[in-house]
Amino acid sequence: MKSPVSRTLEALHRRYAGLKEGQVADYIPELAKANPDHFGICIATRDGQLYEVGNTRQKFTIQSISKAFSYGLALEDRGEDHMLAKIGVEPSGDAFNAISLRPGTGVPFNPMINAGAIATCGQILTHDGLSRIDRIREYLSRCAGQSLSVDEQVYRSESTTGHRNRAIGWMLRNFDIIEEDPEDIVEAYFQQCSLLVTCTDLAVMGATLANQGLNPLTGERAIAHEYVDNVLGVMASCGMYDWSGEWIYRVGLPAKSGVGGGILAVLPGQLGIGVFSPPLDSQGNSVRGIRVCMDLARELALHLFNPSAVPPPALRRSYNASQVNSRRRLPQEALRMLRRFGERIRVHELQGPLLFSTIEPVIRVLVKQAPYCQHIILNFAHVPAVDPVSARLLAEFSQSLTDSDSNLHLCHAGSFARTFMEAGIPASRIFATEDAALEHCEDLLLGDLLDGPIEAPSVTLSACHLFRDCSETDIALLEAGLQTMNFEAGETIIHSGDSADAMFIILSGQAEVLLRVNGNHQQRLDVFSPGMSFGEMAFLDASPRSADVVALTRVECRVLSREFFDRLGLEHTGLQAVILRRMALQLSERLRHANIEIGALRS
Repeated sequence: MKSPVSRTLEALHRRYAGLKEGQVADYIPELAKANPDHFGICIATRDGQLYEVGNTRQKFTIQSISKAFSYGLALEDRGEDHMLAKIGVEPSGDAFNAISLRPGTGVPFNPMINAGAIATCGQILTHDGLSRIDRIREYLSRCAGQSLSVDEQVYRSESTTGHRNRAIGWMLRNFDIIEEDPEDIVEAYFQQCSLLVTCTDLAVMGATLANQGLNPLTGERAIAHEYVDNVLGVMASCGMYDWSGEWIYRVGLPAKSGVGGGILAVLPGQLGIGVFSPPLDSQGNSVRGIRVCMDLARELALHLFNPSAVPPPALRRSYNASQVNSRRRLPQEALRMLRRFGERIRVHELQGPLLFSTIEPVIRVLVKQAPYCQHIILNFAHVPAVDPVSARLLAEFSQSLTDSDSNLHLCHAGSFARTFMEAGIPASRIFATEDAALEHCEDLLLGDLLDGPIEAPSVTLSACHLFRDCSETDIALLEAGLQTMNFEAGETIIHSGDSADAMFIILSGQAEVLLRVNGNHQQRLDVFSPGMSFGEMAFLDASPRSADVVALTRVECRVLSREFFDRLGLEHTGLQAVILRRMALQLSERLRHANIEIGALRS
């Protein structure tokens, strides 16, 4: 099953695939050969999930996107103070190839323009027999999670036509920004820009920055933790050249573009984005890449100045209906079916605010489970906020289930219910409590398994759980000694706090156990059906009733009074022993089921 995140990228790709604006870079002859129809989009999350569409595995040269990463390597080699003395971090407002040096000092304005990038390359040290370009290539390869190589044809083309960059190199040497012959440094810079990457590589490199320098695919430390913020800082302020201000205003993500057609963007703590499309605008940025990133930031609420701290995982815990059931007691056949097939109903408790980065891993789980689950329940009891993007993605996931036998249900949605309904989730799939949602899903599942709805037919005394081991003589004695009581729907059978002078056996109808919490609010604890008994605990230990029992429908009960039970102990000890044994087995079964539920809820 396809994730709604993938569908979002596919919609964006369709939206802009036919866009014909912009021109491929032609000032470097080899770049002019790029296919203007190539177009790929990829998102990589900080835990390594990839969503991609289009030409995401088409190789192209990284060009100026490499500047951000070589700056990180230079910081590791030289330290922050040294780098700030050599290269500024202020936006220049100039084009990428402008000769932007501070008057008097010759310091480049920032490392994202060519002057600053060449100066950065000059700060990278040779080490352990490795040249600058070897170290840059290895460094960027760790960020991408695979070995990168230089496109020799593009490198030679850049070197042959790169006179302006050589002039910049000599100017930097004049001001002692670089302290050796600039020729080798500029050649290393040309090679750095000629490294071959894919759109997916860019997204993974972005996710590496989002993940505080750890590559999410390999788990390898690629960038020193203490310099990730420095790299993201200059990307945010200077990464899109003289369009950087409008970019951070409209898109709100640290980013870097390259004239090869790539754009890399980062949402710190959450994800990286790679877009590839060769046609460029007048600033040297990919036209489709700009449009895609603007739409992604808006549609998925990715702007940096939304709350950007890494949120806790949204998935609190999960369990299925073979472990945890609704609070009603089902007939034995139905209960056996749930023990066997309960995995077809899955419950996920969510927590924390829901936004794209927290709901995306949840949707990933749901997409994997959908082929094996008939009913998925999401519990929002511990969710303080749901943004429209999360609601929309859940609605799209729900709609994608229409062609399968699966359904998505929500519970404890509270004030978010309207948001979900506006996003497209039917009101019939939204329940006030988890118990109500579970009961609904159990009815649907058992209806399929048992070829019809769950029925609770009236029973005779001999069919009741408590008296199953009794002889015909014993049943006749009980028929004569047990009082009959009838209750209308809504009538209270047991009041909390009352003395326990009797226990009840249901012959027809249903009753629910309600516990008062937080004043007048009542929480359902159990539902009793024909053949079941209730009130045993207080009856046995003579304690006050701990909860209310209210008739859901018209209920007929037989009442076992303490007086009659005590008389059985004197006159029919065998019958009392049989009843006590069945009570013990019944309580033991409930305790065992409670332990299964507790185990599931603690996992």
